Amino acid sequence: MDVLSEVLKAVKLDGAMFYNAEFSAPWCFCSPMSAVLAPYFSARSKHVIIFHLLTDGRGYAQIEGDNRSLVLSAGDLVVVPHGNPHAMRNGPLVKPVDHAAEMQRVLSQGLKVSRMGGGGEIAKFICGYMSCDPDLSRMVLSGLPTIFKVSIRNDVSGQWLEQGIRYSVNHTDPSKPGSEAVLARLSEVLFVETLRRYMAMIPTEQTGWLAGARDPEVGKALALLHRKPAHPWTIASLASEVGISRSVLAERFQKYLSETPIAYLTRWRLQLGAQMLTSTSNGVAHIATEVGYESEPAFNRAFKREFGLPPARFRSQARSTRGSVVGIASKNSHEG
Repeated sequence: MDVLSEVLKAVKLDGAMFYNAEFSAPWCFCSPMSAVLAPYFSARSKHVIIFHLLTDGRGYAQIEGDNRSLVLSAGDLVVVPHGNPHAMRNGPLVKPVDHAAEMQRVLSQGLKVSRMGGGGEIAKFICGYMSCDPDLSRMVLSGLPTIFKVSIRNDVSGQWLEQGIRYSVNHTDPSKPGSEAVLARLSEVLFVETLRRYMAMIPTEQTGWLAGARDPEVGKALALLHRKPAHPWTIASLASEVGISRSVLAERFQKYLSETPIAYLTRWRLQLGAQMLTSTSNGVAHIATEVGYESEPAFNRAFKREFGLPPARFRSQARSTRGSVVGIASKNSHEG
C-alpha cells in the first residue's frame, strides 16, 4: 500500500507554475514568507509551498538568517516546504529583486520569460507553488527540513517529467482550453515525485512521519489508517492486517512517530473532521459519523480537546477568516 498516495488524496494538493526566468550572473532574488504570497495564489486560507526548478546553469539557495547555502546545478529542484523567506543567487552580491514587491508584475506576465541580471553566465528557472491544508499536511511536512533539493535528472522518469514541464511552460497558451490544468497536474506530479525521492534519501536511523511511511510495517499500518479512517480499528485488528504482532507494531510505531497507532488515528480523524467543517455544509453529527465517531457528543468532546473550540464555533471562525482572505485575494486580482 502507498501511504503517501493515501495521505495526499486527503490533503488535496493544488498547484501551478507561475514564473519562467532567465537570469545572467550576477543575480539575486528573495522570496518572502509564503503567507505573504498565498493570497495571490489562492482565495482560500492554505499553506503555500514554493519550489524552484533549475533547468540550466547553476546557483545557490539560502534560507533567510542561515549562513549555509545549497549549491544548485541544472536538474535540481529546491523546495521550501514550511514557507520560510529565502534567497537564490549566483555571482557577487547584488541588490536582490524582492518577489513580494514584484508579484503583481510576475503574475501579470504569465509564463513569458522574465530576464534580468548582469550579463554573465545564464541560469534558467521555472518556479511553482503547491497549496494545501496546513493541518492535514502537517504530518508530511513535519518530516522535511526548511529547505532541501533533489535532482530529477538521475533517471528516465525524472528526465521525462522535466522535459514535459519545460515544453508545457514554453509552449503554454492561456487562450487554449486546458492549458492551466496541464500545468497544475504537472506541478502536482513534480511535488509528489520530489517527496518520493526525498524519502528514498532519508538515513536509516532517522525518525518521523516520512521515515515511518518508508518502513514496510509502519507504512502499511499508516496506509490502512488513512484509507479507512472511520473503521473501528484496534491495535489487534491493525496488527493482524499488517501481519505482525501487536507488540512489534506498537514498538515500531512508537519508534518512528512517538505515539500509538490509535492516538495517531484519533488525531487524523479530528483533522479530517476540521477539514469537513470548513469545506462542507454537512451537519456536525454527519461529520462525526464520517470520521469514525459513534456519537456527536463524543466527537464534540474530542474535537474541543484537540482544537480548543467546539465544532460549531470552529466552523464559524474558519468561515470568518476565509472571508477575509477571499477579500484580500480579490483586491490583489483587481490591482493586477
